[in-house]
This record gives sequence, structure tokens and C-alpha cells, in this order.
Amino acid sequence: MDSAFLVKFLEDRRTPIIKKKYHSYLSYRGIKEDYIYILKEGVVKTSVIMRDGREFNFSYLKATDIVSLLRDEVSNYTDSPFNVRVETAEASFYRIPRVKFWTFVKEKKELQDYVRDYYRNKLSESMESQQYMMMNGKKGAVCFHLQKLCSLFGVEQDDGFLIDFNITNEDIAGISTRNSVNRILNELKREGVLDIRQQKIVILDIERIEEFIGRETF
Repeated sequence: MDSAFLVKFLEDRRTPIIKKKYHSYLSYRGIKEDYIYILKEGVVKTSVIMRDGREFNFSYLKATDIVSLLRDEVSNYTDSPFNVRVETAEASFYRIPRVKFWTFVKEKKELQDYVRDYYRNKLSESMESQQYMMMNGKKGAVCFHLQKLCSLFGVEQDDGFLIDFNITNEDIAGISTRNSVNRILNELKREGVLDIRQQKIVILDIERIEEFIGRETF
């Protein structure tokens, strides 16, 4: 997807920009929202709170990305499908009314193509996530999260990939508990698959991570 096109499109129309600080929320699940937000700078986390009070993390998003799902084309308001929280010191967002955005989509072929690709990519990501989260056990699920984090924040080192972002066990947990994640991370550390350095994860053997989730390396 050509994010440069989307940025230029929004800038040319002088789309308003809002800013949020670290750990502030852009939206909450179930709250009605009349804007579409596009992440301009920073990192956000999407999640929902489950019935037992645990937070289920869907994904991290980096700029540039559409944060809110688009839903239908005519409603002024729609319920937010998840919580969106800022995970960097600050994040900025283009903010555009939902109906106005869809008017632009109808008028411009390139934007129609962008939105179509957005839906296709999100559907593919969702299906892949369900597949690897549900079919590989807790260890496979943790490794899947690590692989995703590595693809987003990985910085190549002499001996592996540093996930250059502060991640907690709760962030990795997903369908597992924090204690389960801690146990699995310690197992992976003993097996030489990863290391913890200055409270950040270094993937020493990305091929082993991929083996646990049954996919080819990125």
C-alpha cells in the first residue's frame, strides 16, 4: 500500500491533525465515533478488555496506517471496535469526518484502490493471526507475537534482531497469562532462541521462532 499517496492526499486537503500523549487513549471500544483517524507519527496499540478483566492485544500500528475501521459509508457515527492507546511519547493523527472521507473515496479512483487494499490486507492479517494463535499452542502463540514485533520494531544486530520497543509480558500474552508468557520466554532464553538485554528482547534465532509457528522466515 502506498502510504505516501495517502499522506499527500490528506496534506493537500489540509486535514486537521491532533496529538495524543503516551498512554492516552484515542478511542474506547463501544464508544460512538464520528471520525476516521490515520496515524501520522508514533505507535499505537489496539486491544479489547475481556470479561475476566484481561487485556487482549490485537496489534501494534506504526505510522502511516488507518487506525479506525472504516465500516459503512453513510453513518455519521459508528461504535469503535477496540481501544486505541498511544505507546510512544507522543502520536499524531489525521482526523477526518467519516462521511467526508467516504465522499472523497467515491470521487477519487486512487483512494478507492487504497481502501480496497486496506481491507484486503486487514482481512489477510486477521486470518493469519487467528490461524497461528489458535493452532500452535501457547508457545506458538507467543512466538507468533514475537515474530510480529520483530517485523515491526526489529533492528538487526551482530547476533540477531533487537526488538527496539518496550514490551511487557502482558503485551505479548494474548490468550495466555502473564505467568505463562514469562515461563515461555525463560524457556526460549534457555534454548538460546532469545535474550533479554536492558529490558528489551533480542531474537537470537529467528528460524527457530518461525519453526514454532510453522511458517517461513520473513
